[in-house]
Amino acid sequence: MSGARDDRSRVSTIDPRDDFVPSSPDEAAGGAADDSVPESTVATTLRMTALDAPEPDDDAAGSGPVGEDSQLRLDDSIFRSEPEQPADRPEVVSDSITVSYSRGDRFKHYLALTKPRIIELLLVTTVPTMILAAGGMPDLGVALATIIGGAAAAGGANTFNSYLDRDIDQVMRRTENRPLVTGTVPPRNALILAWTLSVLAVVILWIGGNPLAAVLGAAAILMYVVGYTMLLKRRTPQNIVWGGAAGCMPVLIAWAAVTGGLTWAPVLLFLIIFFWTPPHYWPLSLKYRDDYESAGVPMLPVVAKPSTVSVRIIRYSWLMVLTSLLLIPVAGMNWVYSAAAVALGALFLFEAYALRARVRKHAEQLSPMRLFNGSIIYLSLLFLAVAIDPFMG
Repeated sequence: MSGARDDRSRVSTIDPRDDFVPSSPDEAAGGAADDSVPESTVATTLRMTALDAPEPDDDAAGSGPVGEDSQLRLDDSIFRSEPEQPADRPEVVSDSITVSYSRGDRFKHYLALTKPRIIELLLVTTVPTMILAAGGMPDLGVALATIIGGAAAAGGANTFNSYLDRDIDQVMRRTENRPLVTGTVPPRNALILAWTLSVLAVVILWIGGNPLAAVLGAAAILMYVVGYTMLLKRRTPQNIVWGGAAGCMPVLIAWAAVTGGLTWAPVLLFLIIFFWTPPHYWPLSLKYRDDYESAGVPMLPVVAKPSTVSVRIIRYSWLMVLTSLLLIPVAGMNWVYSAAAVALGALFLFEAYALRARVRKHAEQLSPMRLFNGSIIYLSLLFLAVAIDPFMG
C-alpha cells in the first residue's frame, strides 16, 4: 500500500521542464542521450503511470495526490510557450490574445490628436484679449463659452491635421510616435473626433457668444485644415506664413464674443501673432530640417540656406515688435503693457540677431531652439501684460 502511495507521489511531482525521469534501467540507458523530452512523451507517461497505479484503500482515499474523488492535475501552462510581449504593448491576460488599453491610456491617445500644447498657447492669447475688450473682467458665461468653444475649435482643427498628415508623420522622427502613426487610434475614429469637436465648437460659440464669434471660429478651422494643411503645407515655403493666420484667429473670436464686433485693436493683436509665427516656427524647422526634407514638406529651411532663413526671421521680428508698439496708442494701453512691449521686444530681437550671428560664423551648433523657446515666453508674457494693463489705469 505504501508503495502505491510512493508511486503516486513520484508521478505528481514530475516536472516536464526537467530532464526525463526514467522508470526503468532500460529507459535510463536509452533516454540519457536526449536532454529534452517531447511534450507528447511526458503527457503519455503521466497518463500510463496514473492508470497503472493500484486503487487506494479507504484510508488512503483523498489523502494523496490521487484520491477517490480527485483527478491527476498538472498545470498545462508549462507546456505552452507564449511570445514575450513588447514593453509598449498592453499586457495579455487570459489564453486569448486581446490588445486593449485602459481608459486612461485611450483618453491620452485621443487627447494627443488635438495637440493640447498648441491649444494652451492659443488660450494664452484668448483670455487677455477678452479682458482688454471688456476693459476689465468679461462676463463669466461669455468667457467660459469662448474658452471652451475656442479650445474645441483648435482641437478639431488639429485632429483634422493629424488625420491628413498621418502619412508624413510616420516619416518624421519628431512625429513618428503620434497615435495615428502607431495605430493606437484608428483613422476613422480620429475623423469622427475631428468633426465632433469642430461642430461642437461652432455651436458653443454661437450660443454662448454670438453669431460673429461662431463664424470666425468656423473660418479658423477651415483656414487651418483646408488653407494650411491641404493646400499650402506641401506646396510652398510660405506655408507657415499664410497658413499661420489660422493661429491668429482666437484674438478676433475673443474680441467678437465680448463686444459683438471688431475694431483696430483686435486687428493689431492679430498682426502681432501673424508676424510672430514665422520667427517662432522657422527655428523649429531649422532643427528638424532633415525630417521635413525626408517628408517632402518645403519648409523655408529645407529650400533656403540658413543665412536666408535668419535674415527673414529678423525681418518678421521687427514687424512683430513695431506692431506691438503700435497697439499702445490705438488701444490706449497703459504703462504695464508699454514697458513689457519694449523690454520683451528688445530681448526677442537680441535672440534673432544672435541666431543670425551664429549662422554667419558657420557655428556647428546653431541652437535655433533658443529662439523657438524664447518666442513662446515672449508671446505669453506680452499677452499677460495685455491682461494686467486694464487694471492699472
